[in-house]
Amino acid sequence: MATTDLPLSQYRPVSQLRTPVHQVDRARVPALDAHIHLGRWLTEDGDWMVKDVPVLVETMEELNLRGMVNLDGRWGRELAENIERYDAAYPGRFATFCHLDWSETAEVGFGERLAEHLRRSVTEGAAGLKVWKDLGLKIRDYEGELIMLDDPRLAPLWATAGELGIPIALHTADPVAFFEPADERNERLELLTARPDWNFSGPEFPSFQRLIDALEAMVCAHPATTVIGVHVGCWPENLAWVGRMLDTYPNFHIDIAARIAELGRVPRATRALLMRHPDRVLFGTDQIPPNAEAYRIHFRFMETADEAFAHSLGDPPLMGRWTISGLDLPGDVLDQVYRRNALRLVPRLA
Repeated sequence: MATTDLPLSQYRPVSQLRTPVHQVDRARVPALDAHIHLGRWLTEDGDWMVKDVPVLVETMEELNLRGMVNLDGRWGRELAENIERYDAAYPGRFATFCHLDWSETAEVGFGERLAEHLRRSVTEGAAGLKVWKDLGLKIRDYEGELIMLDDPRLAPLWATAGELGIPIALHTADPVAFFEPADERNERLELLTARPDWNFSGPEFPSFQRLIDALEAMVCAHPATTVIGVHVGCWPENLAWVGRMLDTYPNFHIDIAARIAELGRVPRATRALLMRHPDRVLFGTDQIPPNAEAYRIHFRFMETADEAFAHSLGDPPLMGRWTISGLDLPGDVLDQVYRRNALRLVPRLA
């Protein structure tokens, strides 16, 4: 086969760089994963994401992971079973966030009803609220119109979260490339080929910018409500925008979950952001399911100055065919990002 005929899917270049390698087997200071999935709603078979919780806890000890935020609580019986399996069985090690039943938007007055549902879930033990990207992309009201984060009918919901003192882990949009045509210019073409359902470039979807504008408007309108913009504020490709959000809105925080591929290709800008806002960034991985070796890649990224290393265990890495470089964060910043910020926002993990 001529080289020019080699399909990209078969291309596996081997780097000839020789750079220092630091194996980081466990976090330098106790860490909390503020973004992990342990429930059932994302599994193909409907069973628990983690089959053996005691083994998970043993792995956490091995990695120096003090706790995890489980974002899979859902509501009602599912919430109760997540809390029983994790939070109640291992006090201080797990904190479960609830979801909302967005089918409520089919009737007038959904904002007030959703607020009451949130209040009930918190009474039943939810430590926070997870809002997923389907709000803005798929959830529609009783007239068939897409509902955005800044829809004034949702104001009672966001205000109730602030009143209850719980954080909202908020995911809107997705990588910018998901909103572009899946063609030869798209840096996530391999991923979008594997997951065509993640391509939101069609006319039936709002633009990436519209979703991001709605996020900012919602954060601005509810200064008493703590919002964690997951996945680096939902725009890791634009750290200047993320920095402006952190500068402007004291109620806005971010986590780094599932975005070290983006952050690690701009390590100087990422390090500068974390050094400027060490009290507003949370460590998270978004692993499905948790994997010890993937954690070690994250620890290497956070703790060392290593250059040009793989950001995932995939070959090729679906999150981008590039390497990353480490942040080499100082101990005090590392402690804030790894642990203290999550403890402040999710005191159940204390």
